[in-house]
Amino acid sequence: MTLTERMPTVLEAARPRVTGRVARVLGLNLEVTGIDAAIGDAVIIETPGQPDGILLGEVVALRDDGAVCMPFGDLRGVRAGAPVEATGRPPTISVGDGLLGRVVDGLGRPIDGGPPLRNVLEVTVEGTPPHPLRRARVQRQLGLGVRALDTMVPCGAGQRLGIFAGSGVGKSSLLSMIARGTSADVSVLALVGERGREVREFIEGDLGEEGLARSVVVVSTSDEPALVRLRAAFTATRIAEWFRDEGRDVVLMMDSLTRFAMAQREVGLSAGEPPATRGYPPSVFSLLPRLLERAGQAEHGSITGLYTVLVEGDDMNEPIADAARSILDGHVVLARRLATAGHFPSIDVLESISRVSGAVTGPEQQRAATDLRSLLAAYRDAKDLIEIGAYVPGTNPQVDRAIVMKDAADDFLKQGIHDVTPAEQSWFDLQNLVGAS
Repeated sequence: MTLTERMPTVLEAARPRVTGRVARVLGLNLEVTGIDAAIGDAVIIETPGQPDGILLGEVVALRDDGAVCMPFGDLRGVRAGAPVEATGRPPTISVGDGLLGRVVDGLGRPIDGGPPLRNVLEVTVEGTPPHPLRRARVQRQLGLGVRALDTMVPCGAGQRLGIFAGSGVGKSSLLSMIARGTSADVSVLALVGERGREVREFIEGDLGEEGLARSVVVVSTSDEPALVRLRAAFTATRIAEWFRDEGRDVVLMMDSLTRFAMAQREVGLSAGEPPATRGYPPSVFSLLPRLLERAGQAEHGSITGLYTVLVEGDDMNEPIADAARSILDGHVVLARRLATAGHFPSIDVLESISRVSGAVTGPEQQRAATDLRSLLAAYRDAKDLIEIGAYVPGTNPQVDRAIVMKDAADDFLKQGIHDVTPAEQSWFDLQNLVGAS
């Protein structure tokens, strides 16, 4: 190796090492004095109680007397006066084809016991949304392999779609169906704040070897620090951006956006922000568009974002759901009444909408979908009368038709978790369904 090639290493080794000290530990925060750091910079805290003797953290706020940092790990073993070194740069993650088929944590480190990552690049998690005037328009449907979605809530390549539901209604199972059935080149899944028990179950049982082979899974369980859960969402987005910049169609699935917002609530309140709507500080509502706008069409390639929103008490108008719905390009509502009745996927197609459906479907497809919607709406409006036997056949021709085809419509909208239907077949089946009724 020549001197010129060795020079960067030599300069790095000769760089003065400036360290500060932990002044106080309060709640989730470390107050550090004596370092020159910017918001977002990584810091290294010497902590004998940690496995490697160090604890990584990030600067989240600045004060007159120092910086406020949050750790990427447990605070066990941290003492007042412990040395702290500022790295002078944000934390980095790995991106590249070497991540396909791998499972990484919120900081981008492999946790699947596989070999070291190869064919990857080191980048920061910060990214820039596509320019609003240079990004391509959403004009092409992206098949998801789920009949109810591909026909009644068609998704375009580069669209951002929210999946809204309460707990235990089938959000994760629906994402696993999409991961196996999508026509996208690459799937990136972010499990943010998930129960640890469900991670392996989701990867091995729901996703399977076929789905994992063309996917990257980013995992941050509910017991991890808030900063790691927050970082997991940006790590997954940055990985998806690299594949998109290579000209590929990517599906980015995040479960869930609500737990991402909860993690930022912990970070914001710990940093001293005032609580606002339902305890969420203002930074939560400014951070959501910063994350969500990074998905979408670019000049080359696309990121189709599917974000689950865990609504509190099945309230579809709670703050995070309301804010997400205003940013996203459509929403899919999962209904508990359908889930408890064994109707899976439990998609309430009458409450779900895609804002790009007119741009990605043809006139015949739109007519078929509208026809089925109108029949389902007619049955819903007359349901009480039908169930008590008070409806008189012949009163309303649309209701008569809806009664005749109700079972066939339900069969079309239901789908087994391991059943993948191409979008072309779904449209063919829908047109046969409404044409035969």
